Amino acid sequence: MAPKSRLDIKDNDLHSALAKLLKSILHQADVAAVLVPLRLPMKNQVMPTLIADPARLDAADPLAPAFPLNGAKLLSRLTRKPTGEKIVAVMRPCEIRAYVELVKLKQGDPDEVILIGLDCLGAYSNTDYARCAGQSGEAVGRTFSRNVLEGRGTAMDGADLAPACRVCEHPIPEGADVVIDLYGMDADHLVLEARSAKGEGLLLGLDLPSTETPAGRVKAVEALLAERTTNLDRMLAETAETVSSLEKLSSYLAGCVNCYNCRVACPVCYCKECVFVTDVFEHEPFQYLRWANRKGALKMPTDTVFYHLTRLAHMSTACVGCGQCSNACPNDVPVMELFRSVAGRTQPAFDYEAGRSLDEAPPLSVFREDEFKEVTGGRD
Repeated sequence: MAPKSRLDIKDNDLHSALAKLLKSILHQADVAAVLVPLRLPMKNQVMPTLIADPARLDAADPLAPAFPLNGAKLLSRLTRKPTGEKIVAVMRPCEIRAYVELVKLKQGDPDEVILIGLDCLGAYSNTDYARCAGQSGEAVGRTFSRNVLEGRGTAMDGADLAPACRVCEHPIPEGADVVIDLYGMDADHLVLEARSAKGEGLLLGLDLPSTETPAGRVKAVEALLAERTTNLDRMLAETAETVSSLEKLSSYLAGCVNCYNCRVACPVCYCKECVFVTDVFEHEPFQYLRWANRKGALKMPTDTVFYHLTRLAHMSTACVGCGQCSNACPNDVPVMELFRSVAGRTQPAFDYEAGRSLDEAPPLSVFREDEFKEVTGGRD
Protein backbone atom coordinates (compact mmCIF):
# COMPACT_ATOMS: atom_id res chain seq x y z
CA MET A 1 0.00 0.00 0.00
CA ALA A 2 1.29 3.49 -0.91
CA PRO A 3 2.52 5.56 2.05
CA LYS A 4 -0.02 8.19 3.12
CA SER A 5 0.55 11.33 5.16
CA ARG A 6 -1.85 13.67 6.92
CA LEU A 7 -2.00 17.40 6.15
CA ASP A 8 -3.94 19.24 8.84
CA ILE A 9 -6.29 22.10 7.95
CA LYS A 10 -6.80 24.84 10.53
CA ASP A 11 -9.87 27.07 10.66
CA ASN A 12 -11.26 25.48 7.48
CA ASP A 13 -8.55 27.30 5.52
CA LEU A 14 -7.54 24.83 2.84
CA HIS A 15 -5.58 27.38 0.81
CA SER A 16 -3.35 28.33 3.74
CA ALA A 17 -2.71 24.64 4.46
CA LEU A 18 -1.62 24.06 0.86
CA ALA A 19 0.57 27.18 0.88
CA LYS A 20 2.25 26.01 4.09
CA LEU A 21 2.81 22.59 2.53
CA LEU A 22 4.42 24.08 -0.59
CA LYS A 23 6.65 26.30 1.55
CA SER A 24 7.86 23.24 3.44
CA ILE A 25 8.58 21.52 0.15
CA LEU A 26 10.51 24.51 -1.19
CA HIS A 27 12.61 24.60 1.98
CA GLN A 28 13.90 21.10 1.23
CA ALA A 29 17.54 21.28 0.23
CA ASP A 30 17.19 19.55 -3.15
CA VAL A 31 14.17 21.56 -4.40
CA ALA A 32 15.06 24.67 -6.41
CA ALA A 33 11.57 25.91 -7.34
CA VAL A 34 7.86 25.12 -7.34
CA LEU A 35 5.69 25.47 -10.45
CA VAL A 36 2.16 26.22 -9.26
CA PRO A 37 -0.83 28.39 -10.27
CA LEU A 38 -0.37 31.77 -8.57
CA ARG A 39 -2.90 34.53 -8.08
CA LEU A 40 -1.47 37.63 -9.73
CA PRO A 41 -2.45 41.20 -8.78
CA MET A 42 -3.41 42.04 -12.36
CA LYS A 43 -7.20 41.51 -12.67
CA ASN A 44 -7.01 38.66 -10.13
CA GLN A 45 -5.61 36.44 -12.86
CA VAL A 46 -4.24 33.01 -11.95
CA MET A 47 -1.28 31.80 -14.01
CA PRO A 48 1.32 29.00 -13.68
CA THR A 49 4.33 30.55 -11.96
CA LEU A 50 7.81 29.24 -11.20
CA ILE A 51 8.47 30.22 -7.59
CA ALA A 52 11.84 30.19 -5.85
CA ASP A 53 10.95 32.50 -2.92
CA PRO A 54 8.78 30.71 -0.30
CA ALA A 55 7.12 34.00 0.68
CA ARG A 56 5.53 34.21 -2.78
CA LEU A 57 3.64 30.97 -2.13
CA ASP A 58 1.06 32.76 0.03
CA ALA A 59 -0.67 33.68 -3.24
CA ALA A 60 -0.60 30.10 -4.60
CA ASP A 61 -4.10 29.19 -5.79
CA PRO A 62 -4.09 25.69 -7.33
CA LEU A 63 -7.80 25.18 -6.52
CA ALA A 64 -9.10 28.25 -8.34
CA PRO A 65 -11.40 27.42 -11.27
CA ALA A 66 -8.89 29.08 -13.59
CA PHE A 67 -7.25 27.13 -16.40
CA PRO A 68 -5.75 29.68 -18.81
CA LEU A 69 -3.41 27.14 -20.40
CA ASN A 70 -2.26 23.55 -20.01
CA GLY A 71 0.96 23.69 -17.98
CA ALA A 72 2.41 20.59 -19.63
CA LYS A 73 4.02 22.71 -22.34
CA LEU A 74 5.60 24.95 -19.73
CA LEU A 75 7.01 21.99 -17.85
CA SER A 76 8.28 20.61 -21.14
CA ARG A 77 10.27 23.82 -21.66
CA LEU A 78 11.68 23.60 -18.15
CA THR A 79 12.81 19.98 -18.55
CA ARG A 80 13.90 19.65 -22.17
CA LYS A 81 17.51 19.96 -21.01
CA PRO A 82 19.03 18.99 -17.64
CA THR A 83 19.67 21.78 -15.13
CA GLY A 84 21.04 19.78 -12.23
CA GLU A 85 18.25 21.13 -10.01
CA LYS A 86 14.88 19.73 -9.01
CA ILE A 87 11.48 21.31 -9.72
CA VAL A 88 8.22 20.40 -7.97
CA ALA A 89 5.24 20.91 -10.28
CA VAL A 90 1.66 21.15 -8.95
CA MET A 91 -0.63 20.20 -11.82
CA ARG A 92 -4.13 19.14 -12.80
CA PRO A 93 -4.62 15.50 -13.89
CA CYS A 94 -4.96 16.45 -17.58
CA GLU A 95 -1.74 18.48 -17.35
CA ILE A 96 0.11 15.48 -15.93
CA ARG A 97 -1.23 13.20 -18.65
CA ALA A 98 -0.24 15.72 -21.33
CA TYR A 99 3.25 15.94 -19.86
CA VAL A 100 3.51 12.14 -19.92
CA GLU A 101 2.72 12.27 -23.65
CA LEU A 102 5.34 14.97 -24.23
CA VAL A 103 7.97 12.95 -22.37
CA LYS A 104 7.22 9.98 -24.63
CA LEU A 105 7.61 12.29 -27.61
CA LYS A 106 11.07 13.33 -26.32
CA GLN A 107 9.88 16.82 -25.43
CA GLY A 108 10.73 16.64 -21.74
CA ASP A 109 12.59 14.61 -19.12
CA PRO A 110 10.93 13.78 -15.79
CA ASP A 111 14.17 12.93 -13.96
CA GLU A 112 14.46 16.37 -12.33
CA VAL A 113 10.72 16.81 -11.69
CA ILE A 114 8.48 15.78 -8.82
CA LEU A 115 4.84 15.87 -9.93
CA ILE A 116 2.19 16.73 -7.36
CA GLY A 117 -1.35 16.10 -8.53
CA LEU A 118 -4.48 17.33 -6.79
CA ASP A 119 -7.96 15.94 -7.24
CA CYS A 120 -9.33 18.26 -9.91
CA LEU A 121 -12.37 20.33 -8.94
CA GLY A 122 -12.71 21.57 -12.53
CA ALA A 123 -12.39 25.02 -14.07
CA TYR A 124 -14.39 27.71 -15.85
CA SER A 125 -13.71 29.01 -19.32
CA ASN A 126 -11.29 31.93 -19.50
CA THR A 127 -14.08 34.45 -20.05
CA ASP A 128 -16.25 33.07 -17.24
CA TYR A 129 -13.36 33.01 -14.79
CA ALA A 130 -12.37 36.59 -15.64
CA ARG A 131 -15.94 37.72 -14.96
CA CYS A 132 -16.14 35.83 -11.65
CA ALA A 133 -12.74 37.05 -10.52
CA GLY A 134 -13.77 40.60 -11.31
CA GLN A 135 -16.83 40.22 -9.08
CA SER A 136 -15.35 38.18 -6.26
CA GLY A 137 -11.73 39.30 -6.14
CA GLU A 138 -9.20 36.96 -4.60
CA ALA A 139 -11.98 35.06 -2.81
CA VAL A 140 -13.10 33.26 -5.97
CA GLY A 141 -10.74 30.30 -5.50
CA ARG A 142 -11.58 29.88 -1.83
CA THR A 143 -15.32 30.15 -2.42
CA PHE A 144 -15.28 27.77 -5.38
CA SER A 145 -13.28 25.03 -3.64
CA ARG A 146 -15.37 25.28 -0.47
CA ASN A 147 -18.60 25.03 -2.47
CA VAL A 148 -17.43 21.95 -4.38
CA LEU A 149 -15.98 20.07 -1.43
CA GLU A 150 -18.96 20.83 0.81
CA GLY A 151 -21.42 19.60 -1.82
CA ARG A 152 -22.87 22.95 -2.94
CA GLY A 153 -21.96 22.44 -6.58
CA THR A 154 -19.61 24.05 -9.07
CA ALA A 155 -21.71 27.01 -10.27
CA MET A 156 -20.89 30.51 -9.06
CA ASP A 157 -21.89 34.00 -10.20
CA GLY A 158 -23.67 32.59 -13.24
CA ALA A 159 -20.67 30.52 -14.37
CA ASP A 160 -20.16 26.77 -14.30
CA LEU A 161 -17.54 24.26 -15.36
CA ALA A 162 -16.19 24.35 -18.90
CA PRO A 163 -17.57 21.60 -21.18
CA ALA A 164 -14.29 19.64 -21.05
CA CYS A 165 -14.41 19.52 -17.24
CA ARG A 166 -18.04 18.37 -17.17
CA VAL A 167 -17.15 15.28 -19.20
CA CYS A 168 -13.69 14.56 -17.74
CA GLU A 169 -13.48 11.00 -16.45
CA HIS A 170 -9.99 11.53 -14.99
CA PRO A 171 -10.45 13.99 -12.09
CA ILE A 172 -8.16 11.86 -9.91
CA PRO A 173 -4.46 12.26 -10.81
CA GLU A 174 -2.60 9.44 -12.54
CA GLY A 175 1.14 9.44 -13.10
CA ALA A 176 1.88 11.84 -10.23
CA ASP A 177 4.62 11.23 -7.66
CA VAL A 178 2.37 12.58 -4.90
CA VAL A 179 -1.43 12.82 -4.99
CA ILE A 180 -3.34 15.20 -2.71
CA ASP A 181 -6.79 13.74 -2.05
CA LEU A 182 -9.65 16.25 -1.87
CA TYR A 183 -12.88 14.41 -2.61
CA GLY A 184 -14.43 12.60 0.35
CA MET A 185 -11.97 14.01 2.88
CA ASP A 186 -12.68 15.04 6.45
CA ALA A 187 -12.91 18.79 6.98
CA ASP A 188 -9.90 19.01 9.30
CA HIS A 189 -7.27 17.30 7.13
CA LEU A 190 -6.22 16.04 3.70
CA VAL A 191 -4.37 12.88 2.72
CA LEU A 192 -1.14 12.93 0.72
CA GLU A 193 -0.38 9.68 -1.12
CA ALA A 194 3.10 8.79 -2.38
CA ARG A 195 2.86 7.07 -5.78
CA SER A 196 6.58 6.71 -6.55
CA ALA A 197 9.99 6.52 -4.91
CA LYS A 198 10.41 10.26 -5.55
CA GLY A 199 7.08 10.89 -3.87
CA GLU A 200 8.03 8.78 -0.86
CA GLY A 201 11.25 10.74 -0.49
CA LEU A 202 9.39 14.04 -0.67
CA LEU A 203 6.86 13.06 2.00
CA LEU A 204 9.59 11.63 4.20
CA GLY A 205 11.33 15.01 4.16
CA LEU A 206 8.13 16.74 5.29
CA ASP A 207 7.90 14.60 8.44
CA LEU A 208 4.10 14.51 8.40
CA PRO A 209 2.12 12.00 10.47
CA SER A 210 0.93 8.88 8.70
CA THR A 211 -2.78 8.34 8.15
CA GLU A 212 -5.41 6.33 6.29
CA THR A 213 -7.91 7.31 3.62
CA PRO A 214 -11.35 8.20 5.04
CA ALA A 215 -14.10 5.70 4.29
CA GLY A 216 -16.16 8.29 2.41
CA ARG A 217 -13.60 8.88 -0.31
CA VAL A 218 -14.40 5.84 -2.43
CA LYS A 219 -18.12 6.68 -2.48
CA ALA A 220 -17.46 10.34 -3.34
CA VAL A 221 -15.14 9.46 -6.23
CA GLU A 222 -17.51 6.81 -7.58
CA ALA A 223 -20.42 9.26 -7.58
CA LEU A 224 -18.34 11.88 -9.40
CA LEU A 225 -17.15 9.42 -12.03
CA ALA A 226 -20.69 8.16 -12.62
CA GLU A 227 -21.88 11.72 -13.26
CA ARG A 228 -18.97 12.51 -15.57
CA THR A 229 -19.39 9.26 -17.53
CA THR A 230 -23.07 10.01 -18.09
CA ASN A 231 -22.20 13.49 -19.32
CA LEU A 232 -19.48 12.09 -21.59
CA ASP A 233 -21.73 9.46 -23.16
CA ARG A 234 -24.36 12.11 -23.88
CA MET A 235 -21.80 14.46 -25.42
CA LEU A 236 -20.31 11.75 -27.63
CA ALA A 237 -23.74 10.73 -28.92
CA GLU A 238 -24.75 14.32 -29.66
CA THR A 239 -21.47 15.13 -31.40
CA ALA A 240 -21.57 11.96 -33.50
CA GLU A 241 -24.97 12.96 -34.83
CA THR A 242 -23.92 16.59 -35.39
CA VAL A 243 -20.92 15.65 -37.58
CA SER A 244 -22.31 12.50 -39.20
CA SER A 245 -21.71 13.75 -42.76
CA LEU A 246 -19.21 15.99 -44.51
CA GLU A 247 -21.91 18.60 -44.96
CA LYS A 248 -22.69 18.56 -41.24
CA LEU A 249 -18.99 18.65 -40.35
CA SER A 250 -18.51 21.69 -42.60
CA SER A 251 -21.40 23.40 -40.83
CA TYR A 252 -19.98 22.42 -37.42
CA LEU A 253 -16.67 24.10 -38.28
CA ALA A 254 -18.17 27.04 -40.18
CA GLY A 255 -17.04 29.55 -37.58
CA CYS A 256 -13.36 28.64 -37.95
CA VAL A 257 -11.21 31.54 -39.21
CA ASN A 258 -7.90 29.64 -39.43
CA CYS A 259 -6.40 31.52 -36.48
CA TYR A 260 -4.76 28.24 -35.37
CA ASN A 261 -5.28 29.14 -31.70
CA CYS A 262 -6.40 25.57 -31.03
CA ARG A 263 -3.12 24.23 -32.38
CA VAL A 264 -1.07 26.63 -30.25
CA ALA A 265 -3.12 25.92 -27.11
CA CYS A 266 -2.98 22.12 -27.51
CA PRO A 267 -0.46 20.81 -24.96
CA VAL A 268 0.66 17.85 -27.07
CA CYS A 269 0.86 19.59 -30.48
CA TYR A 270 4.60 20.17 -30.44
CA CYS A 271 5.80 20.43 -34.06
CA LYS A 272 8.29 23.26 -34.57
CA GLU A 273 6.82 23.97 -38.00
CA CYS A 274 3.22 23.24 -38.91
CA VAL A 275 2.39 22.33 -42.48
CA PHE A 276 -0.44 24.86 -42.43
CA VAL A 277 1.96 27.78 -42.02
CA THR A 278 4.27 26.67 -44.84
CA ASP A 279 4.17 27.37 -48.55
CA VAL A 280 1.99 24.29 -49.07
CA PHE A 281 -1.06 26.37 -48.15
CA GLU A 282 0.12 29.67 -49.59
CA HIS A 283 -2.13 29.36 -52.63
CA GLU A 284 -1.61 31.58 -55.65
CA PRO A 285 -4.27 34.27 -56.22
CA PHE A 286 -5.39 32.73 -59.51
CA GLN A 287 -6.19 29.46 -57.70
CA TYR A 288 -8.76 31.18 -55.48
CA LEU A 289 -10.39 32.72 -58.55
CA ARG A 290 -10.41 29.37 -60.33
CA TRP A 291 -12.07 27.66 -57.36
CA ALA A 292 -14.63 30.46 -57.06
CA ASN A 293 -15.48 30.17 -60.78
CA ARG A 294 -15.79 26.40 -60.52
CA LYS A 295 -18.12 26.49 -57.48
CA GLY A 296 -19.80 29.82 -58.03
CA ALA A 297 -18.69 30.95 -54.55
CA LEU A 298 -15.73 30.20 -52.31
CA LYS A 299 -15.88 30.45 -48.52
CA MET A 300 -12.88 32.31 -47.16
CA PRO A 301 -10.58 31.45 -45.55
CA THR A 302 -10.20 28.11 -47.26
CA ASP A 303 -8.93 24.77 -45.92
CA THR A 304 -10.69 25.04 -42.54
CA VAL A 305 -12.16 21.53 -42.61
CA PHE A 306 -8.93 20.10 -44.03
CA TYR A 307 -6.99 21.79 -41.21
CA HIS A 308 -9.09 20.17 -38.49
CA LEU A 309 -9.09 16.77 -40.20
CA THR A 310 -5.29 16.94 -40.40
CA ARG A 311 -5.01 17.81 -36.71
CA LEU A 312 -7.38 14.96 -35.87
CA ALA A 313 -5.21 12.55 -37.84
CA HIS A 314 -2.09 13.79 -36.05
CA MET A 315 -3.37 14.35 -32.52
CA SER A 316 -6.40 12.21 -31.71
CA THR A 317 -4.21 9.41 -30.36
CA ALA A 318 -2.54 11.91 -27.98
CA CYS A 319 -5.58 13.98 -26.95
CA VAL A 320 -5.98 14.16 -23.15
CA GLY A 321 -9.29 16.03 -23.25
CA CYS A 322 -8.11 19.17 -21.43
CA GLY A 323 -10.36 21.41 -23.55
CA GLN A 324 -7.78 24.13 -24.18
CA CYS A 325 -8.53 23.99 -27.91
CA SER A 326 -12.08 25.20 -27.30
CA ASN A 327 -10.93 27.58 -24.58
CA ALA A 328 -8.66 29.32 -27.09
CA CYS A 329 -11.17 29.56 -29.95
CA PRO A 330 -12.30 33.17 -30.55
CA ASN A 331 -15.53 32.03 -32.25
CA ASP A 332 -16.59 29.30 -29.80
CA VAL A 333 -16.22 26.43 -32.24
CA PRO A 334 -16.73 23.28 -30.10
CA VAL A 335 -13.35 21.81 -31.01
CA MET A 336 -13.00 19.80 -27.81
CA GLU A 337 -16.18 17.84 -28.44
CA LEU A 338 -14.98 16.87 -31.93
CA PHE A 339 -11.51 15.83 -30.75
CA ARG A 340 -12.81 13.85 -27.78
CA SER A 341 -15.28 12.07 -30.04
CA VAL A 342 -12.60 11.02 -32.51
CA ALA A 343 -10.07 10.23 -29.77
CA GLY A 344 -12.74 8.05 -28.16
CA ARG A 345 -12.49 5.81 -31.22
CA THR A 346 -8.85 6.01 -32.23
CA GLN A 347 -7.30 5.44 -28.81
CA PRO A 348 -9.34 2.28 -28.00
CA ALA A 349 -8.53 1.00 -31.50
CA PHE A 350 -4.87 0.95 -30.46
CA ASP A 351 -5.64 -0.20 -26.90
CA TYR A 352 -4.09 3.07 -25.82
CA GLU A 353 -5.00 5.89 -23.48
CA ALA A 354 -3.08 9.14 -23.77
CA GLY A 355 -1.07 9.93 -20.66
CA ARG A 356 -1.87 6.67 -18.90
CA SER A 357 1.70 5.43 -18.56
CA LEU A 358 5.24 6.29 -19.57
CA ASP A 359 5.73 2.62 -20.38
CA GLU A 360 3.21 2.60 -23.25
CA ALA A 361 4.65 3.61 -26.60
CA PRO A 362 2.50 6.03 -28.64
CA PRO A 363 0.44 4.43 -31.42
CA LEU A 364 2.18 4.10 -34.79
CA SER A 365 5.60 4.45 -33.14
CA VAL A 366 5.99 0.67 -32.77
CA PHE A 367 5.08 -2.34 -34.92
CA ARG A 368 2.73 -4.92 -33.42
CA GLU A 369 2.46 -8.13 -35.35
CA ASP A 370 -1.03 -8.94 -34.04
CA GLU A 371 -2.49 -5.46 -34.59
CA PHE A 372 -5.69 -4.87 -36.59
CA LYS A 373 -6.17 -8.50 -37.62
CA GLU A 374 -9.86 -7.76 -38.02
CA VAL A 375 -8.87 -5.70 -41.10
CA THR A 376 -6.97 -8.59 -42.68
CA GLY A 377 -9.44 -11.25 -41.63
CA GLY A 378 -7.00 -12.70 -39.11
CA ARG A 379 -4.24 -13.29 -41.66
CA ASP A 380 -0.64 -12.40 -40.77
